[in-house]
Amino acid sequence: MYSEKVIEHFMCPQNAYSMPDADAEGSSGDPACGDALTVYIRVKDNCIKEISYLVFGCCASIATSSMTSVLAKGKSLDDALKITEEDIIEALDGLPENKVHCSNLGVSALHKAINNYYEKTSRMEEHL
Repeated sequence: MYSEKVIEHFMCPQNAYSMPDADAEGSSGDPACGDALTVYIRVKDNCIKEISYLVFGCCASIATSSMTSVLAKGKSLDDALKITEEDIIEALDGLPENKVHCSNLGVSALHKAINNYYEKTSRMEEHL
């Protein structure tokens, strides 16, 4: 049912921790299945230098959250915004059809975190 990569990211999720001093965060949830994800980012020179997350959900939600963090780490904010659900599914060697929606959780929370960062930095610039 699940690929080896999905099982690997479920059993040993990467970057799964809280980041109290994050530059920004974004949350997403899927009321249909009860999954919830918060992504934290630390940005330097317009690149994601550190990314972490806390996720509550099924095997696929945990695996897609982990893979989202792996794909986004080290990317420029603009490149990270280009990460798609399909990118996550492909990087995990596929998901069962009934779990494809889980990939949206990571993309949505990542995009919200980046947008939160942009909002915070534009407000800081207004006060300078």
